[in-house]
Amino acid sequence: MSATRLLVLGIVRGYGRAHGYRIGNDLLSWGADEWANVKWGSIYHALRSLTDGGFLLDHNDVPGRTEYELTERGEAEYLKLLRDALRRPQPRPDFLGAALAMLPSLPRAEAVALLRKRLEALEAARDKAHAQVEALVDPPHVQELFGLWEHNAAGSAEWTRGLIERLEAGAYPMAGDPGSPGRPGSWHALRFPPYPPRDE
Repeated sequence: MSATRLLVLGIVRGYGRAHGYRIGNDLLSWGADEWANVKWGSIYHALRSLTDGGFLLDHNDVPGRTEYELTERGEAEYLKLLRDALRRPQPRPDFLGAALAMLPSLPRAEAVALLRKRLEALEAARDKAHAQVEALVDPPHVQELFGLWEHNAAGSAEWTRGLIERLEAGAYPMAGDPGSPGRPGSWHALRFPPYPPRDE
């Protein structure tokens, strides 16, 4: 699964129609070049690939500027990628980061159910790593590797538990809630602040 693919589909969906520069500008304003390794080249590659695959429809109403719109197939692919990214822990953080950026696209109850599955998987990974730490005899230094896995899974489980609690308490306008940015084409009024300055 590609985090860039999920992000590009999500931004096009959010605006209803969007051109490549707007998509890239939004992603860079979120710092996605750092946490998802998104680059201008990867954005335009994703747009071409998604258009060729029938997930996006391109419009050339303005000379020199192509705008993109989700097809029905694109909507289905977007929701599949979003659900998978929330439900299944991955070694890389960019998939979860992309899912969190698009979280309001899902109804609250569905997001919570997916996160509960994620929590179960993380707790199982934590327990497995703990058992490996306890069982390992030789070479002893490999305990540090299993200990790292246990620590990471435990921390991720704690964070996931907290997000579930926040969502259940009504945090964030989710799909179907008043004022939610999760409805297709609802982003026209959003104004994303510039990403905080970073040391070059």
